[in-house]
Amino acid sequence: MPAQGTPPAKTAAPLVLVLGDSLSAEYGLKRGSGWVALLQQRLAKEKIPAQVVNASISGDTTSGGRSRLAALLAQHRPTHLIIELGGNDALRGLPLAMTQDNLDHMTQTAQASGAKVLLLGMQVPPNYGADYTRAFAASFANVARTRKAALVPFLLRGIADRADAERWFQADRIHPREEAQGLLLDNVWPALKKLLP
Repeated sequence: MPAQGTPPAKTAAPLVLVLGDSLSAEYGLKRGSGWVALLQQRLAKEKIPAQVVNASISGDTTSGGRSRLAALLAQHRPTHLIIELGGNDALRGLPLAMTQDNLDHMTQTAQASGAKVLLLGMQVPPNYGADYTRAFAASFANVARTRKAALVPFLLRGIADRADAERWFQADRIHPREEAQGLLLDNVWPALKKLLP
């Protein structure tokens, strides 16, 4: 068994591990219709021989992802890690410093294992207050800059911020509908493609 911290073998096909919450776990959607499933299809269409493992859990926070990450890295030995966590931290009012520290720890841990990291940023509605809204969005950018990781500034860009946003969300107004999943993937794809061989 390779020593901990050993980069994945260069000859192995890329393996993309997605560590996320309900936005990546197909909450309220039929199986196989979420953006992570569409990502596997996009890779096949682009003839990129990469596999995708979806380790997302609805309701997960950055603390939950942090506690699960080491075992997932050991089990799957990903070449790439997509971190889609943080939204539930904001919904629960968890301290911003803790969220950023968890994102930083996960990024650093994955990079030490040899994986390239892509952070998917999230934003909160303006009713959280201007200072919190700004600081929350900045926490993803801060980690990406410090760790030289890739960043999608706002996963829901072009969905949550459009004039007819309501029609793109499920009744809870939190989770995008099936019709929006391709837009989510379109936000992720350019940044991920740059990281793939």
